Amino acid sequence: MSDMNRAQPQNPTKTDVVVIGAGPAGMAVAACLRRADIPFLILERDNCVGSAWHKHYERLHLHTARRTSGLPYLPFPAEYPTYPSRTEVIAYLEAYARHFRLEPRFRQQVTSVQAVDGSWQTRTNDSLYLSRSLVVATGINQEPVIPTWPGQEAFKGSIVHSAKYKNGEPYRGNRVLVVGFGNSGAEIAIDLWEHGAQVSMSVRSPVNVVFRDTLGIPVQRLSILMSRLPGPVVDRLTAPMLRLRFGDLSKYGLTRPPYGAATQVRAYAKIPVIDVGTIKLIKQGKIKVYRGVEHFTETGVTFADGTQQPFDAVVLATGYRPGAALFLGNVDLPARDSLSSAPGLYFCGFHNSITGLLREISLEAPRIVDAIAHS
Repeated sequence: MSDMNRAQPQNPTKTDVVVIGAGPAGMAVAACLRRADIPFLILERDNCVGSAWHKHYERLHLHTARRTSGLPYLPFPAEYPTYPSRTEVIAYLEAYARHFRLEPRFRQQVTSVQAVDGSWQTRTNDSLYLSRSLVVATGINQEPVIPTWPGQEAFKGSIVHSAKYKNGEPYRGNRVLVVGFGNSGAEIAIDLWEHGAQVSMSVRSPVNVVFRDTLGIPVQRLSILMSRLPGPVVDRLTAPMLRLRFGDLSKYGLTRPPYGAATQVRAYAKIPVIDVGTIKLIKQGKIKVYRGVEHFTETGVTFADGTQQPFDAVVLATGYRPGAALFLGNVDLPARDSLSSAPGLYFCGFHNSITGLLREISLEAPRIVDAIAHS
């Protein structure tokens, strides 16, 4: 008998629904299941709800507004600011779990899922579960993407992915390069500058930049109002506002793609950079922008245009990939706008929407549970 067979119990734990992941998507689905009186179990690989939020850098805030980011049946507290902080989001998720009496089974690392005789078999590091339905709610940002470059092993400074970055204090006075110009990279660059680092950013590709709010109105609200319009139409309507707000950013090393932010999200499922102050620092010369990294040297980096610069540290804000592929086997991740790819199998939190991921989760979760109830 193999070690795996000895490790797994002979009698699986049975329930109607297994939910994989105790982040916002898993909590939302579980709360809807609770209200529908459908038995379920939540499996979480870490030891807390919202574990990703516990690990994020300290400066992180929601880029979407509190009023339109609450999960089903329990909004964010009214006393929270418009854009809740990382610690406030954690407190909200913990309160959400208490309110709906959600008790995940922690330290359950899912290793495989398989359709067996009309049910779903879920294996973890030490247990086996059998359910009529399975909801994968592990999210699109689970496994860090860590690229490598020629000469990297010779670099004498530190290289860390943003998943391991906490705050800029250890980098005070250092020359730091942030690789990547997504929302994490843009905010980490601010955090480094606020902690006294000399900050540069490597931007390989064209980027769309949008404002977080204007005249006190969150851009998310405008996105919701225009969500039924075709992406190119939204891009044309918002282009004058963006030009007025940011001007020509190409002189600062930031070029735009041939399509706007709405098209970017709908066609490529990639969120634009929601500016929270990075552009101002770039225009003031406090954050320098360089091309993509070509290779490392012992003391720094050579960029795609041949420019060489010395650095003491590099932060890789190079994104994440869904972790579900590690256990799904032959089951494909859902296409955009798809809640189910096989009978009894559902996905929540995998659709990047211009109106906000948390808002999308709050819409998906009730639909998933309604489908489960009527299956």
